[in-house]
Amino acid sequence: MESADNESAGEINVNMDEHFAQIAHKLTELEHKIEHVETTLLTEFHKWSSPNEMRQRTHAAAIRALDTEIENHEDRIKALEGHQQPGH
Repeated sequence: MESADNESAGEINVNMDEHFAQIAHKLTELEHKIEHVETTLLTEFHKWSSPNEMRQRTHAAAIRALDTEIENHEDRIKALEGHQQPGH
């Protein structure tokens, strides 16, 4: 009887080892799939963001140029207003 119990316990251990090996294999596959999805998402985000970042930089430069131009106009207007005679 003890021999039958040992065989049964041995079979259970073998079955459990097989199940753990299958689970470990599936986890490894899942990790690879997740890594692939992450890589794909990052690649697509980078493709999308690069042109947007360049546009943003271009717009920021244009706005800075406009700010400088407005300041120059304001200075010219103040200078012109300073040359006006009171009462005119």
